[in-house]
Amino acid sequence: MDGDTATLAAAIGARVRSERKARRWTLDRLAETAGVSRRMVVNVERGAANPSIGILLRLSDALGLGLPALVEPPVPTAALKITRAGEGATLWNGDHGGSGILLGGTEPPEVVELWDWRLEPGDQHSSEPHAPGTMELLHVHEGTVTVVVADETITLDPGDAVTFAGDAPHSYANHGAGAGRFSLAVFEPRVGSSPGPQGSG
Repeated sequence: MDGDTATLAAAIGARVRSERKARRWTLDRLAETAGVSRRMVVNVERGAANPSIGILLRLSDALGLGLPALVEPPVPTAALKITRAGEGATLWNGDHGGSGILLGGTEPPEVVELWDWRLEPGDQHSSEPHAPGTMELLHVHEGTVTVVVADETITLDPGDAVTFAGDAPHSYANHGAGAGRFSLAVFEPRVGSSPGPQGSG
């Protein structure tokens, strides 16, 4: 892990550990509730892992936090929560140089996330179904982005947008010759209102 990734991993680990202890949960209980291995929880808490977005979603849902709260330091409630350029949390790195950056989000139980994605040619991000009721809205700024939801495929050009159910398997890919960039908003309802995640990924 590079320095920025290691710093983020350490911050996430500290937050997971703090939230788990505040609930008086054992490592085993968090692992079982989140549907991940105990070893993964240990590695995340130690900052020794660079977990996938799917693992982070499982942990944040299990803790009833929502993903934005997991990757941001706790701050007093304020009317404005600003993320300056370069301060977002990079939670995905593509094999060809792309990135998925979480810019911010709202507090549970109705969580909305705002992402900035860049896919270099050949990059693809695949996701398991998120929690029931999750919706995603994607707006392409440059290049082309191919979105697959369940068994439907659509290729979007600059200015195009699509809304789809995030509780189905889905993926974003760049099959073009230049970089593709898009904004993504994710709405996840009722975070923390169920015993554990329902197939988040």
